[in-house]
Amino acid sequence: MIRILPCLGCVLIASAGWSQAPAPAASTPLTLLRQLDDGFAQVFEKTAPSVVVIDVSKKSSLADEEAPSEGLDSFFRAPRAGEPSPFQMQEPTTHAEGSGFVIRADGMILTNNHVIAGAQKMTVKLKDGRQFPARLIGTDEMTDIAVLKIEASGLPVATWGDSEKVRIGQLVCAIGVPYALEYSFTIGCISGKGRSGMTPEATPYEDYLQTSALINPGNSGGPLMDVEGRVIGMATLVNGLNRGLAFAIPSRMLQDVSQQLMDNGKAVHPALGIRIETLGADSSLRDQITGVDKGVVVTTIEPDTPAYKSDLRPADVITAIDGTPVATAQELRREVLARKVGQSVTLTVWRGGKTLRINITAGEMPAPRSAHPATAQPSPALSETTCGLRLGEVTQAIADRLGLKTRSGALVTGIDPESPAAIAGIQKEDVITEIDSKPAPDVATARKLLESHADTKAVLLFIERKGQKTYAVLKLDK
Repeated sequence: MIRILPCLGCVLIASAGWSQAPAPAASTPLTLLRQLDDGFAQVFEKTAPSVVVIDVSKKSSLADEEAPSEGLDSFFRAPRAGEPSPFQMQEPTTHAEGSGFVIRADGMILTNNHVIAGAQKMTVKLKDGRQFPARLIGTDEMTDIAVLKIEASGLPVATWGDSEKVRIGQLVCAIGVPYALEYSFTIGCISGKGRSGMTPEATPYEDYLQTSALINPGNSGGPLMDVEGRVIGMATLVNGLNRGLAFAIPSRMLQDVSQQLMDNGKAVHPALGIRIETLGADSSLRDQITGVDKGVVVTTIEPDTPAYKSDLRPADVITAIDGTPVATAQELRREVLARKVGQSVTLTVWRGGKTLRINITAGEMPAPRSAHPATAQPSPALSETTCGLRLGEVTQAIADRLGLKTRSGALVTGIDPESPAAIAGIQKEDVITEIDSKPAPDVATARKLLESHADTKAVLLFIERKGQKTYAVLKLDK
């Protein structure tokens, strides 16, 4: 008797103990195989007509690199003065194929932004063989989502599923154009949910479904479906990761962003204006925060943002948003992104042994920035000199140039290379405003607070940096 039936990355166990209910007498392993075989074939037949192939034409950049020399151009000069040589090398055109799927019967098509980025011409091919020129309706680089439009009507439309209800281990299917092999159908299972932070270019919108269904170049933009043929995600490749790891943008995000692109030509994302990390991710900071075990640490407050205008401070620990507990940075991001721009949110914050509630109105997320606070490292002692700092007064001219609201603080005029201050990410022209939560309105006070610091293992500095509010942890050995 067949007991184990492998099925493209998932294993079907067919035995008397496979189900609690006894199988009908007519059910045999072969019968189950035929049902499974027929089920997947039906999914393909049902969904493939809504999947499209996107042919993209782009110009390469050889024109500037391989222009003919002046001597050859003179030799091959056209008869009329000033006319370009007919023998001059023309800029070549490259072609690439990607995938997409129809989300509205009047020709609206969803795909990845990176599939069509830089395209000069786009052609959409349907399953029935028809081809249409496509135009761009809108694109969103943050989520890697784009919407195209072809002039057609009555098209078969993909059915949406709910990515929030997806379970790890459930069977899924993908259709796409891997390596120009049109309408390739693969199956697998959901390997993970909420994948984020996998590359240095990670954005707050990384919240991928991970799947064992094969996704290769050309699959990007195609649907990831459940066994009912409902779209639960859009296949995408993540730069910098090894092959064999396949991901999909969840359908909840696809529906929200695509609707914004169709309505307005762009997508607007909510943001508070903070950078965050999970409590405990930075051991140097964890030593400074006691009395709370789980939460999300505010590492930086961006200038001219809702958080900057609120009572929120760097090193605050956010434990809940609108009453919903958050234990990791990704959980907080997911909750914020579920709000709308202009919506008021209430943050539950742990600060210095007290629980506070801070109201912030969500603003619009700006373009992502690459800077990240540096991690502090050990150093052997504590004073202005041994910290590697040189301090000066904040003059009115400096305050005006740096965009400071007051002249309060100690200006960092220099940093010694490889010192604790340099390792902690402190920068020249930072303004230290507090040391261990005690105000440092001038250089003399800052020096006194450093010298009187009781714990030589670490010191927490609050900093104004060109309009940003942030912090740094100087960590030293005893």
